[in-house]
Amino acid sequence: MRLDTVIRLLRTGGAVLSCGLLLTATGCKKQSVELPVVAISPSECEDVEIYGEYVGRARAQQFVEVRARVEGYLESMLFEEGTPVKKNQVLFVINPDQYKAKADKARAQLQKDEAQEQKAKRDLDRIRPLYEQNAASQLDYDNAVAAYNVAKASVAMSKSDLAQAELELGYTSVRSPLSGYISERNADIGTLVGPGGKSLLATIVKSDTVLIDFSMTALDYLKSKQRNVELGTKDLSRSWQPYVTITLADNTVYPFKGLVDFADPQVDPRTGTFSVRAEMPNPSRAILPGQFTKVRLLLDVREDATVVPRRSIVIEKGGAYVYVMRQDSTVEKRFIELGPEFQNNMVVERGVNPGENIVVEGQHKLSPGIKVRVGEVTASENESESADSVSKDSSTPKQ
Repeated sequence: MRLDTVIRLLRTGGAVLSCGLLLTATGCKKQSVELPVVAISPSECEDVEIYGEYVGRARAQQFVEVRARVEGYLESMLFEEGTPVKKNQVLFVINPDQYKAKADKARAQLQKDEAQEQKAKRDLDRIRPLYEQNAASQLDYDNAVAAYNVAKASVAMSKSDLAQAELELGYTSVRSPLSGYISERNADIGTLVGPGGKSLLATIVKSDTVLIDFSMTALDYLKSKQRNVELGTKDLSRSWQPYVTITLADNTVYPFKGLVDFADPQVDPRTGTFSVRAEMPNPSRAILPGQFTKVRLLLDVREDATVVPRRSIVIEKGGAYVYVMRQDSTVEKRFIELGPEFQNNMVVERGVNPGENIVVEGQHKLSPGIKVRVGEVTASENESESADSVSKDSSTPKQ
């Protein structure tokens, strides 16, 4: 075999060998390519409750001052401070002696006037037939009629005086105007009390139902009007009512709910807010009047809303978007219009339909149209995705 033929064969074999190695390397490379691993969650259709959070203050449903209505020395106290009292229960006794004497005097005067009335009536009854028979003068008859009318007026006056005296005598027993809890006494035994002196004796609080006062902004009012929610009125045509829940000082949620029963018809120009009041049951007195609390008010119920997890949303300067996985395992970048946020989810107004598979983890390594594989995203990938999301969010100007 000639030398140049051998050289040609060696060159041809090397080229073939190089091509084989190249094809083998290319095949290995194709086999080593792995699809991005993502976690998905379907978008859901559900009724979403939208709440507003405010700072509220509790006050008693009724707060009444117990005052002395007549003047006198405080004689006794018939209750224990800080305990419940019943309506019309006697709380204090003011010395009644002078008022009892006044009532007795008025009663005696009434008896005297009634006797005078009876005598005047008998005199009139005797003189009337004589006058009709011309046996008595017109003057005598007129005097008898006048005496009887004066006697009747005196009886009426004496009855009024007696009623006034008995009323003042009744005021010496100071009674509770309502059922509730009574405060400590404001006057000691033996103190001169009354309208001309120290009249406030104690206060009574009815707190088995409390009122929660809080303020809402004018923007809240406009949004409620857009949702056809009239705060302070009960709309029976609606399946839900704007109820209130509160958080106590130990951060526990109070088990009872209250309803908004009043909204101020005007906005305070100094603060730009208007007052709202809710009535809430308080059977165990867990809420003390005067304490501050966190208020959550149900503002709206979005029925059949499309909901996606908050972590699936990426926000950039161009807007908010999510990745939707199609049936062929490819992903689509879908820009969306966001609604209100609740818990760890977001309402999507437009852009996503219920039941579509939304990528919730692994978005950082995706681009539109690539295929993905559903699986468990590793911790390192999660950390990388979190850092990527932070960088994207930081570049977005706050609205």
